[in-house]
Amino acid sequence: MPRVVEETDPEGVDYGWVMQVTFVVTILVGAPVVALLASGTGVELATWGERAAFAIRVGAPIWFVTAIAVFAYAKRYRISDAV
Repeated sequence: MPRVVEETDPEGVDYGWVMQVTFVVTILVGAPVVALLASGTGVELATWGERAAFAIRVGAPIWFVTAIAVFAYAKRYRISDAV
C-alpha cells in the first residue's frame, strides 16, 4: 500500500510554517531570556511550582511577541516570494 503524504498549497500565509518557526525561535531565544530573568531579578523560586509559574508568566508574552513578529514577516516577505 503506497504511503500518502499530505501536501498543501497555501494561499496567503502558510500557518504551518509560522507555527514551526514560532516554536523554534521561542525555544532558542525565549528559554535563555526566561533563565536570565529568573536568575537576575532576585525573585525567590524555591519550588518547582513557583519556577513553572514564573516561566509561564514570562514565557507567554515572549511567545506572543514572537508569533506576531513571525506572522508579520510571513505576511510581508514569504507571500511575495511564493508568487
